[in-house]
Order: sequence, then structure tokens, then C-alpha cells
Amino acid sequence: MITETAYSERRTDGAAGIPILLGAIAGIIVGTVLLIMANPVTVALGILLLIVAVLGLRGLTQVAPGQARVVQLLGRYTGSIRQTGLRFVNPFTTRRPVSTRIRNHQTEVTKVNDSDGNPIEIAAVVVWQVSDTAKAVFEVDSFEYFVAIQAETAVRHIANSYPYDAHEDTQVSLRDSTDEITRKLAEEIGARVAPAGVTVVEARLSHLAYAPEIAQAMLRRQQANAVVAARQRIVEGAVGMVDLALTRLSEQSIVDLDEERKAAMVSNLLVVLCADRDTQPVVNTGTLYH
Repeated sequence: MITETAYSERRTDGAAGIPILLGAIAGIIVGTVLLIMANPVTVALGILLLIVAVLGLRGLTQVAPGQARVVQLLGRYTGSIRQTGLRFVNPFTTRRPVSTRIRNHQTEVTKVNDSDGNPIEIAAVVVWQVSDTAKAVFEVDSFEYFVAIQAETAVRHIANSYPYDAHEDTQVSLRDSTDEITRKLAEEIGARVAPAGVTVVEARLSHLAYAPEIAQAMLRRQQANAVVAARQRIVEGAVGMVDLALTRLSEQSIVDLDEERKAAMVSNLLVVLCADRDTQPVVNTGTLYH
């Protein structure tokens, strides 16, 4: 179980860097001139100015848009620079760049079993972003690798928790309940990568299919289910039409049918309406009883 720790980001944007840069350039020029004068006093002042100018230049840090700098002094975290441009911080600190841009991660196509035990192939696209630079740097060894592993784990867990196809209309399935599966996947990945200071923007399945060894069998099953559903709809419609025909004949007194003739009529109508091919007319030269 991954637990939260004490690290959290705090801002330390430092001072504006342009004045420090201009002052350092001026210090280098003046210090060089003082050294050229070769007077013991001017030489000492020149060396001092050059040292100050070099320290000023060493404390300058460029921060590009979509990037932050994690600042450490003697191994201790002192803050993160998020303000873009040229900034000045303690020249004795180290400043590690961390991208805060939105990134995509495509998981590998993985073969797993769904909740019914059927082997399926599944993959997902995860859109993520570093929201806490301190956690991203200090909580995990490599937050990019951490996100990749946790995304793979979450995709496997989601695949194991739901069937590929729904057996009931209200059942959640990987294939039919896209919105709910997407939401649950994003929530699970977000919970897994939160200790690394990462926020999941979106997670969506990019590949979902039965494994090749059962794909044909499952296709035949889906086709059979479709045929059964179509036949059921046809029978329901045919029964309704037969009932309507008998009701109209009775209400309008077109013909008086006894139970046996009604049964024969129902049989003929159902054959005509439910047949999967054109029916052939038969001319009856006798009667139902002869």
C-alpha cells in the first residue's frame, strides 16, 4: 500500500535575475579594469568584484514555460521555482529541472483475463501532469517510470474486475460501459500516482479485444446472441400482428372462426411472418376438415 509522506512543494521564486545579470557584467568589467591597474589595493578590489560577479552569475537560473526548478541547499529541499524567466537564488544551491507540461503515456498491449476468465488484450492512454515537484523528485526514484508501472497495474486491475461483454442490461462491461470504465480507470491511476505528485488529467482505453486464440469463438457467440435477439424481436412482432388480425376479424365480423380454424390461421401467419426466406403459396382445394 502506497502512503503519503511529509514532502510537499513550497515556492521559492527568488529575485529578479536581469538586475543581477547586469550587475555581474558591470562587476566583471570594473574588476578587470582594477586588475589591469596593477595596484595592490585595486588588485584586491578587482579580485573581490570578480568573485562577487561570478557568484551572481552562478545564482542565475532560467525557468522556461511549463518547467519548474527544485532547489536544494546541501541536500536539503528549500523550495521550487515556478515563475518563468531569469531568476536569482542562492548560488550554492543545486537546481533540478522538472517539466510540468501535460504528457501522454501509452501502455503496452497486455494480455489479461477479464472477470469471466476470458483472455483479452487491453491497453490505455494516460494523460498526466506533475502537480507537486517536491514529491515528484523526492518521493520516488523516477516519477516517469513510476507513472508507467502504476498505469500498467491499474489497467490490469480494471480488466480483471469487469467482463468484456455484459450479460445483463445493467451490468458494467469493458466494451459497453466506456464512460464508467474510463472514469474508474482515471480514478484508480490517479490514486496510485498521487504520492509522486502526479495528477491524472484523463485515462482512456486505446485497445480492447479478445485474445487471438478465442477471438473466433467469441465472434460466433456474439453473432449467435445477435441472431437470437433478432429472432425474439421478430416473434414478438409476429405475435402482435396475429393478435391484431384475429381481433379485427372478430370485431368486424368478417368471418366466424372456431378454435381449430383460429389455430390454423395463427400457425400459417406465424410461418409467414417468422420465416427467414420467402414463403411458397399453397392452394388448398379442400377444407380444413376434408
